[in-house]
Amino acid sequence: MLIPTAEPFFFPGKPGQPGCLLIHGFTGAPKEMRWLGEYLSQQGYSNLGIRLAGHATRPEDMIRSRYTDWIASVEDGYHLLCGLTERIYLIGLSMGGVLSLLMSTRLDVAGVVAMSALYRIPSDYPVWMMNLLSKFVRYQPKSKEEPGATWFDKKAYAEHVSYPQNPVRSGAELKLLTAEMRAALPKVKVPVLLIHSKNDTYILPENIEQIYIDLGSSDKTKLYITGSGHVVTRDAAREQVFEATSAFIRRVEAVA
Repeated sequence: MLIPTAEPFFFPGKPGQPGCLLIHGFTGAPKEMRWLGEYLSQQGYSNLGIRLAGHATRPEDMIRSRYTDWIASVEDGYHLLCGLTERIYLIGLSMGGVLSLLMSTRLDVAGVVAMSALYRIPSDYPVWMMNLLSKFVRYQPKSKEEPGATWFDKKAYAEHVSYPQNPVRSGAELKLLTAEMRAALPKVKVPVLLIHSKNDTYILPENIEQIYIDLGSSDKTKLYITGSGHVVTRDAAREQVFEATSAFIRRVEAVA
């Protein structure tokens, strides 16, 4: 059963306008992307916010999922959106940004917006060791700080939906996924906008620099924001993120 308010969403746009596939983050839910979807729908774009396999239900469901299932979730959403528009942008938060960058090399897309994306999972443990450890330690804290401490908009945090801890087994899958993305980055040829908060203590801002360096696209832009934690689509600086995303799409469409 889905967590209340965490369901996928779809906002139809105007005929002839591009569509946006919105991809939430690790342990998160489509709700992370909903306000952005509402904003972009006002610009005339069709917006589909998908739910990645194993998310927004129970942590046990996520533990049973593999990174290939998350890839399949993106593919399903993409093909649904293809029935409405010929040009699609992949827009992802955190792990959703990783998926967006990776899948831009496998799907016919117009561009990518990757927000708070990670270049490498901050763990020195190999995947086999993480899988072994997960049999004894199922979950680990998301950070050393109190839940919500890094959020600037406390009201938005109170309504945020995500699993309270990171499943260790899923962390191993995330490590595999980021390795796939790193290998694919030189093959990314579509326009890319990278957004990261300088206040993000969960995925450090240095990740955007590493992604930017490896990107094969000749059209790549970095945008740093402040006054936001990791979930930039929900936190206090979200309007700046929304406007930058919309401006990026308009710019790319103008020369398409």
